[in-house]
Amino acid sequence: MLNKKDLISINQQFSTGNLVNESSLDFVLGQTKHSPHWFKTMCLLTRAILVDYPFEDGNKRTATAVIISYLEMNEYNYNPDKISQLVLRIAKFNIKDIHKIGRLINHAIKTI
Repeated sequence: MLNKKDLISINQQFSTGNLVNESSLDFVLGQTKHSPHWFKTMCLLTRAILVDYPFEDGNKRTATAVIISYLEMNEYNYNPDKISQLVLRIAKFNIKDIHKIGRLINHAIKTI
């Protein structure tokens, strides 16, 4: 599971790592701290990053990296182009429903 330090570190790959809406991340991380459901945690973090914009800059790139990190940690194959497309779609249409976010991510996972 990723923690706040990990998320800031990911954002620093694309931007300064400065938080402008820290409470959104704190809330999600607090709610999912002991959850065994990594997929739901990934969806909630994706939503928080793309809808609440916790970072000064680089939120879409950070959300993409978070999704990829979770999929790789859990040994899933994915289509990186579809991950980028779904992140843009969530941001553009301000998708807040984590179930819809989960379905979009599922479409990016490659079945073998």
